Amino acid sequence: MANKSNGNTPEVPEGTIVIKKYANRRLYNTSSSSYITLEDLAKMVRENVEFVVFDAKSGDDITHSILTQIIMDEEANGGQMLPVSFLRQLIGMYGNSMQAVMPSYLEASMTNFRQNQANIREAFDKGMSAGPLAAIHETNMALMRAAAQTFIPGAGAAKPAKTEAPAADTSNDEIAALRDQMAMMQKKLDELGK
Repeated sequence: MANKSNGNTPEVPEGTIVIKKYANRRLYNTSSSSYITLEDLAKMVRENVEFVVFDAKSGDDITHSILTQIIMDEEANGGQMLPVSFLRQLIGMYGNSMQAVMPSYLEASMTNFRQNQANIREAFDKGMSAGPLAAIHETNMALMRAAAQTFIPGAGAAKPAKTEAPAADTSNDEIAALRDQMAMMQKKLDELGK
Protein backbone atom coordinates (compact mmCIF):
# COMPACT_ATOMS: atom_id res chain seq x y z
CA MET A 1 0.00 0.00 0.00
CA ALA A 2 1.27 3.48 -0.77
CA ASN A 3 1.08 6.74 1.14
CA LYS A 4 -0.76 9.53 -0.62
CA SER A 5 0.59 12.99 0.10
CA ASN A 6 -1.10 16.35 0.00
CA GLY A 7 -1.03 18.64 -3.01
CA ASN A 8 0.88 17.77 -6.16
CA THR A 9 3.01 15.03 -4.60
CA PRO A 10 2.50 11.62 -6.23
CA GLU A 11 1.97 8.43 -4.23
CA VAL A 12 5.06 6.98 -2.59
CA PRO A 13 5.79 3.51 -1.17
CA GLU A 14 4.79 2.80 2.43
CA GLY A 15 7.50 3.81 4.91
CA THR A 16 9.13 6.29 2.52
CA ILE A 17 9.55 9.79 3.94
CA VAL A 18 8.40 12.63 1.71
CA ILE A 19 10.60 15.72 1.59
CA LYS A 20 9.32 18.84 -0.16
CA LYS A 21 11.67 21.45 -1.57
CA TYR A 22 10.29 24.97 -1.69
CA ALA A 23 11.27 27.84 -3.98
CA ASN A 24 13.33 29.40 -1.18
CA ARG A 25 15.53 26.24 -1.32
CA ARG A 26 14.23 25.03 2.04
CA LEU A 27 13.59 21.33 2.53
CA TYR A 28 10.56 20.25 4.55
CA ASN A 29 10.27 16.77 6.09
CA THR A 30 6.55 15.97 5.98
CA SER A 31 7.04 13.06 8.41
CA SER A 32 8.54 15.14 11.24
CA SER A 33 6.84 18.41 10.17
CA SER A 34 10.16 20.25 10.29
CA TYR A 35 12.61 21.95 8.01
CA ILE A 36 15.82 20.04 7.38
CA THR A 37 19.15 20.54 5.63
CA LEU A 38 21.15 18.64 3.04
CA GLU A 39 23.31 17.37 5.93
CA ASP A 40 20.17 15.87 7.48
CA LEU A 41 19.39 14.13 4.20
CA ALA A 42 22.98 12.81 3.98
CA LYS A 43 22.58 11.40 7.50
CA MET A 44 19.30 9.75 6.47
CA VAL A 45 21.06 8.11 3.52
CA ARG A 46 23.82 6.78 5.80
CA GLU A 47 21.15 5.39 8.14
CA ASN A 48 19.34 3.71 5.20
CA VAL A 49 16.20 5.80 5.68
CA GLU A 50 14.14 5.79 2.48
CA PHE A 51 12.98 9.19 1.27
CA VAL A 52 11.92 10.99 -1.88
CA VAL A 53 12.21 14.70 -2.59
CA PHE A 54 9.51 16.51 -4.52
CA ASP A 55 9.41 20.07 -5.80
CA ALA A 56 6.68 21.61 -3.66
CA LYS A 57 5.24 23.67 -6.51
CA SER A 58 5.35 21.29 -9.49
CA GLY A 59 5.28 17.94 -7.65
CA ASP A 60 8.22 16.71 -9.74
CA ASP A 61 10.45 14.06 -8.18
CA ILE A 62 13.83 15.81 -7.73
CA THR A 63 15.48 13.15 -5.54
CA HIS A 64 18.22 12.53 -8.12
CA SER A 65 19.31 16.16 -8.29
CA ILE A 66 19.22 16.52 -4.48
CA LEU A 67 21.40 13.42 -4.01
CA THR A 68 23.79 14.74 -6.65
CA GLN A 69 23.90 18.06 -4.78
CA ILE A 70 24.79 16.21 -1.56
CA ILE A 71 27.69 14.49 -3.34
CA MET A 72 28.89 17.83 -4.73
CA ASP A 73 28.77 19.36 -1.25
CA GLU A 74 30.67 16.41 0.27
CA GLU A 75 33.34 16.67 -2.43
CA ALA A 76 33.62 20.46 -2.00
CA ASN A 77 33.91 20.20 1.78
CA GLY A 78 37.03 18.05 1.74
CA GLY A 79 35.40 14.63 1.75
CA GLN A 80 36.77 13.89 -1.70
CA MET A 81 36.18 10.30 -2.68
CA LEU A 82 35.87 10.56 -6.45
CA PRO A 83 39.23 10.71 -8.26
CA VAL A 84 39.54 13.28 -11.04
CA SER A 85 40.24 10.54 -13.59
CA PHE A 86 36.98 8.78 -12.60
CA LEU A 87 35.04 12.04 -12.90
CA ARG A 88 36.53 12.67 -16.35
CA GLN A 89 35.61 9.16 -17.48
CA LEU A 90 32.11 9.51 -16.07
CA ILE A 91 31.58 12.86 -17.82
CA GLY A 92 32.91 11.29 -21.03
CA MET A 93 30.11 8.70 -20.86
CA TYR A 94 27.37 11.34 -21.21
CA GLY A 95 26.15 11.28 -24.79
CA ASN A 96 28.14 8.09 -25.40
CA SER A 97 26.37 4.98 -26.66
CA MET A 98 27.21 3.34 -23.30
CA GLN A 99 25.34 6.01 -21.29
CA ALA A 100 22.20 3.86 -21.05
CA VAL A 101 24.20 0.94 -19.60
CA MET A 102 26.20 2.93 -17.05
CA PRO A 103 23.52 3.45 -14.36
CA SER A 104 22.85 -0.29 -13.98
CA TYR A 105 26.59 -1.08 -14.19
CA LEU A 106 27.49 1.48 -11.51
CA GLU A 107 24.63 0.31 -9.28
CA ALA A 108 25.70 -3.34 -9.62
CA SER A 109 29.34 -2.42 -8.94
CA MET A 110 28.42 -0.50 -5.79
CA THR A 111 26.17 -3.33 -4.58
CA ASN A 112 28.98 -5.83 -5.19
CA PHE A 113 31.45 -3.58 -3.35
CA ARG A 114 29.13 -3.23 -0.34
CA GLN A 115 28.55 -7.00 -0.19
CA ASN A 116 32.28 -7.71 -0.37
CA GLN A 117 32.93 -5.04 2.26
CA ALA A 118 30.58 -6.89 4.63
CA ASN A 119 32.26 -10.21 3.77
CA ILE A 120 35.72 -8.76 4.51
CA ARG A 121 34.56 -7.51 7.91
CA GLU A 122 32.99 -10.87 8.71
CA ALA A 123 36.12 -12.74 7.64
CA PHE A 124 38.36 -10.53 9.80
CA ASP A 125 35.99 -10.88 12.75
CA LYS A 126 35.96 -14.67 12.56
CA GLY A 127 39.58 -15.05 11.52
CA MET A 128 40.95 -16.65 8.41
CA SER A 129 40.89 -20.43 8.20
CA ALA A 130 40.72 -23.22 5.69
CA GLY A 131 36.93 -23.23 6.11
CA PRO A 132 34.25 -21.66 3.91
CA LEU A 133 35.56 -18.16 4.62
CA ALA A 134 38.82 -19.00 2.88
CA ALA A 135 37.08 -18.80 -0.50
CA ILE A 136 35.56 -15.42 0.41
CA HIS A 137 38.98 -14.31 1.60
CA GLU A 138 40.64 -15.25 -1.69
CA THR A 139 37.94 -13.45 -3.69
CA ASN A 140 38.20 -10.37 -1.51
CA MET A 141 41.99 -10.38 -1.67
CA ALA A 142 41.78 -10.44 -5.47
CA LEU A 143 39.27 -7.56 -5.39
CA MET A 144 41.45 -5.57 -2.98
CA ARG A 145 44.53 -6.12 -5.19
CA ALA A 146 42.53 -4.98 -8.22
CA ALA A 147 41.28 -1.90 -6.36
CA ALA A 148 44.76 -1.11 -5.11
CA GLN A 149 46.15 -1.46 -8.63
CA THR A 150 43.45 0.89 -9.92
CA PHE A 151 44.03 3.61 -7.33
CA ILE A 152 47.76 3.12 -6.69
CA PRO A 153 49.58 1.66 -9.70
CA GLY A 154 52.02 -0.99 -8.53
CA ALA A 155 50.37 -1.41 -5.11
CA GLY A 156 48.26 -4.39 -6.12
CA ALA A 157 51.20 -6.33 -7.47
CA ALA A 158 51.58 -9.69 -5.82
CA LYS A 159 54.53 -9.99 -3.50
CA PRO A 160 56.84 -12.97 -3.87
CA ALA A 161 55.48 -15.88 -1.84
CA LYS A 162 57.56 -17.31 0.97
CA THR A 163 58.10 -20.92 0.02
CA GLU A 164 59.60 -21.85 3.37
CA ALA A 165 56.80 -20.37 5.53
CA PRO A 166 54.33 -22.78 7.12
CA ALA A 167 50.73 -22.73 5.88
CA ALA A 168 49.50 -21.14 9.11
CA ASP A 169 51.70 -18.08 8.51
CA THR A 170 50.29 -17.60 5.00
CA SER A 171 47.02 -16.10 6.22
CA ASN A 172 48.92 -13.81 8.63
CA ASP A 173 51.16 -12.69 5.75
CA GLU A 174 48.10 -12.00 3.60
CA ILE A 175 46.47 -9.99 6.37
CA ALA A 176 49.66 -8.00 6.86
CA ALA A 177 49.90 -7.42 3.11
CA LEU A 178 46.26 -6.29 3.03
CA ARG A 179 46.88 -3.89 5.91
CA ASP A 180 49.93 -2.48 4.09
CA GLN A 181 47.88 -2.03 0.91
CA MET A 182 45.07 -0.34 2.83
CA ALA A 183 47.58 1.98 4.51
CA MET A 184 49.06 2.87 1.11
CA MET A 185 45.57 3.51 -0.29
CA GLN A 186 44.69 5.72 2.68
CA LYS A 187 47.94 7.67 2.26
CA LYS A 188 47.20 8.18 -1.43
CA LEU A 189 43.63 9.29 -0.66
CA ASP A 190 44.94 11.71 1.97
CA GLU A 191 47.37 13.17 -0.59
CA LEU A 192 44.56 13.53 -3.14
CA GLY A 193 42.46 15.35 -0.54
CA LYS A 194 45.09 18.06 -0.02
